[in-house]
Amino acid sequence: MLRRCASISGRVVWAIVIAAVALAVGCAKPQSASTPPAATTSRPATGVSRPAAAPGKPAGVAATPAAKAEKASPFKFERPVRSEGKNGDDSVPCPRFEDTSAARGLDHVYRNGEAGGSLMVEAIGGGVGWLDYDRDGLWDLYFNQGGDPAVADRSNQPFDRLFRRLPPSAGGRFIDVTAACRIHETGYGQGVAVGDFDDDGFDDLYVTNVGANTLYRNLGDGTFVDVTAAAGVGDERWSSSAAWADLDGDGDLDLYVCNYVRYDPFHPMDCRNVKGEPRICHPRDVEHWPDECYENLGDGSFRPVAQAWGLFGPGNKALGVAVADFTNDGLPDIYVANDTTPNFLFVNEGKGADGEMRFRESATLLGCAVDRNGMAQASMGLAVGDYDDNGWLDVYSTHFYDESNTLYRNLGASGFEDVTGLVGLHEPTLPRLGFGTAMADFNADGRQELLIANGHVENYPGSPLLKMKAQLFSFNGQRFKDCSGAAGPYFEEKLVGRGVALADADGDGDLDVAIAHQNSPAALLENRSAAGHWLTFQCIGERSNRRGIGARVTVTSGDRTWIRELCGGSSYASTHQPLLAVGLGDRGGPCTVEIRWPSGATQRLEGTAVDQALVLREPPVNR
Repeated sequence: MLRRCASISGRVVWAIVIAAVALAVGCAKPQSASTPPAATTSRPATGVSRPAAAPGKPAGVAATPAAKAEKASPFKFERPVRSEGKNGDDSVPCPRFEDTSAARGLDHVYRNGEAGGSLMVEAIGGGVGWLDYDRDGLWDLYFNQGGDPAVADRSNQPFDRLFRRLPPSAGGRFIDVTAACRIHETGYGQGVAVGDFDDDGFDDLYVTNVGANTLYRNLGDGTFVDVTAAAGVGDERWSSSAAWADLDGDGDLDLYVCNYVRYDPFHPMDCRNVKGEPRICHPRDVEHWPDECYENLGDGSFRPVAQAWGLFGPGNKALGVAVADFTNDGLPDIYVANDTTPNFLFVNEGKGADGEMRFRESATLLGCAVDRNGMAQASMGLAVGDYDDNGWLDVYSTHFYDESNTLYRNLGASGFEDVTGLVGLHEPTLPRLGFGTAMADFNADGRQELLIANGHVENYPGSPLLKMKAQLFSFNGQRFKDCSGAAGPYFEEKLVGRGVALADADGDGDLDVAIAHQNSPAALLENRSAAGHWLTFQCIGERSNRRGIGARVTVTSGDRTWIRELCGGSSYASTHQPLLAVGLGDRGGPCTVEIRWPSGATQRLEGTAVDQALVLREPPVNR
C-alpha cells in the first residue's frame, strides 16, 4: 500500500512538474502537416522557439490566454563554454615558455620512494627554491629530495641538491655544488624556505622534512653550516611549507612552519580501497599536527610562539602558507591552506599590553575559509596577487581532483568573495589536482596570469590519474582563459607536479619558472613571451629585513595603477626570487613609483623610465 501511494504521489508530482515546464516555455499544440509553420521569434533565455501567433490563427488575431502567459524571462541562463586552450585564446595574449633544464644541466629528479605500498608521505614532497647563495648576481637553485621514507638509516639515501648558476660566458649552465657548499641533507624532504634570518646579506635555508627540519646558515664564504639545534627550530613533526616574514616588526625575519598530520612511515596506517588494495590514506582519517611559528630573537636563536600569538585553529592540516598585508593596514597577515579543513587567515592586530603579538583567526568572518558553497576543500598551494587591480591582494588556492581551485577576490572592508566560477576558473580545474601555483604577469601585458603545477596523489601501480598537465590561464580583464596549449610543449606533458618557484633567472626582465616533479626531471621554463613594457624591483632593507620581504611597490602610469608585494612563502613548499615584477603593457612613458617598506618608511620616485631593473635601498628616513 505504501508503495502504491508513493507511486501515485510520484505520478502527481511529475504531472505538476510537466505542467509547470509546459507553462514556462509556452508549449503549443502540434501543428498538422497541412498547416504551414508559423513565424518564430527567438527566446535567448531558454533557447526555445515559439509561434508568433496562436496556431491556426492569422497574424494579428489576439492570442489565447495561454499564449499571453509567454512573457519573456528577465533571466538568461547559459552554460559557460569551457575553454580547452588547444590553441590559446586570440582575445588575450598568452605567455610562452621553453623547458631548458637539460640544456642548462639541471638533472634533478625528486624520488619519492614509491614501491606499491602507497605510503601517505610519498604523496606531497618536492620543493624548489631560488637563492643567490654566493652573491654573484646569478640565481641558484635548491631542490629537496625524498628517497625511501621507511628507511631509518639515511646514509645511502639520495639527498637534497644545490645548483649554482654559471655566468653567460660559461654557457649559463647549472652545476651541482652541494658537497662543496657542505650541505648534507638526507631527511625525507618536503620543501624549502629561503631567507636571510641574520641579516648578513647571504641567503639561508630552512628545509622541511618528514621528521626533523633543518636550518642552514650561509657563512658567506660559499659554505653552509647546520645551526638547527642552536636556533631551536628543529620541528620533528611532518612539515610541508614554511615562510619567512617579519611578523613582529622588529626588523628581522620570523619563521612560520606548516605541519600536516601524524603519520609514521615506519609504522604506517593500513589504508585500502573497497577491493582491499593499498591506497594513500585520506587526510580526514589521520590526526592533525598543529603549526608552529618561531620568533627571531636576533641572537641566532628563536622561540616558539604559535600559541602565545594566537596562531592556531581547530584541526588544521597545513600544506601552504602566504604572508602578506591582506587588510591594507601595513601589518603582515598570514593565510594558511589546510587540507580538507577550513583555511585560516590570521589577521595581525599588533602587540598586546603584554608585549606579545596578537593575531585573530578571521577566515570565516572574511569569507576565505571555505568555498562559495560553504565546503572546506583540500587546499595545497597558494598564489597571491592583485588580479583585478583594485589595490587589495587576492588569494588563489589549489585543490583536489574534482573540487576545482578557488580564487578569493579581496573586496577590502567587505572581506573576500569566491569568484572562481564568475571568472571562468571553475570547470577547467575540475579534472586536475593542483599543488604549486603562482600569480604573475609573465608577458608584461599589464595583467596577471595564473600558473599551476598538477599531479594526483594516488600513486598505486597503473594509476591513470597520477600524471597531469600543468595549466596556464591568462586574464582579459573580465575572465581567465586557458591558454595552456599555446604556452609551449611543456604544457602538453603529463607529469606529477609539485613545487613552483619564479625568478628572472636570465636577467631579461621577465619571470622564468622552476618546477619540481616527482620521479621525473625538474623543469626550467625560460620565458619566451612577446612582452610589453616592464619594471622589476629588488628591495634591500636597512631598518627592515634585508631581503625586503613585506615591501610593497605601487606603480602608476596615467590612469593605471599596479601594486605588488613581496610575500613570505606562497606557492607550495617553494621559494620565489625576492623580486617584484610589474608589467606595463603598451605604456612606455615614465611612471611614478611608491615604495612602502615593512618598517613603515616610504619612498616616491617620479619620472621613472620603463624597461629597467631597479635595486631599491630603504632610506634611513622617509623621503
